[in-house]
Amino acid sequence: MTVFERIYDEVKKIPRGSVATYGQIAMRSGNPRWARVVGYALHVNPDPDNIPCHRVVNRDGRLSPAFSFGGENVQRALLEAEGVTFLESGYVDLKKHIMK
Repeated sequence: MTVFERIYDEVKKIPRGSVATYGQIAMRSGNPRWARVVGYALHVNPDPDNIPCHRVVNRDGRLSPAFSFGGENVQRALLEAEGVTFLESGYVDLKKHIMK
């Protein structure tokens, strides 16, 4: 299994209404130093309908300004449609929505 396949498998495990950080996905994929690799893998996501990359945020809950499938506003809309809430800062409320 390739690194990207491991990353995609982990992203598929993020439940609807939850988010994970790049670092969490990196750690669960086998190497805590792969956070940037996770970002690149999500940028080239071959199957966005089945690999919910919109559920991955940075360690502070910030959305990706370069969300590959339409920009930051699309990522936010997808998360809000799943019930994810945001703080006044515009960041995801990680206390409520971080994947355990």
